[in-house]
Amino acid sequence: MPSRRIFPSAAYMTPADEEPVRSVVVETPEAVVVAWYVQPGQRIPAHIHPAGQDTWTVLSGQGLYQTNAEGDTRPLKPGDIAIAGPGSVHGVYNHGNEVLQFISVVTPAAAGYERLSDPA
Repeated sequence: MPSRRIFPSAAYMTPADEEPVRSVVVETPEAVVVAWYVQPGQRIPAHIHPAGQDTWTVLSGQGLYQTNAEGDTRPLKPGDIAIAGPGSVHGVYNHGNEVLQFISVVTPAAAGYERLSDPA
């Protein structure tokens, strides 16, 4: 466990026009904590973590959260917590007019990552 225990999320939110920005806040063997900054029109592709859970806490903005390989979505808004268990498909598209900012916690850190192909 790092000696530092409190992290201001705003310090990790970095804009970019090309693709969503993934800023690692802290990584330990138990978890990876990431701040995401997703501009309107940007997408985090559908993926899974074969050996772990990914929990998202939405701070601002909105998105369409992908829930399966077929491309089905559910709306995400500030205050929502989205949980994808081991092997659960998830991704997000920012369909709104403002930046989508959220914190992701992947447990354990060695959960793995596999990107899915885009739905037809």
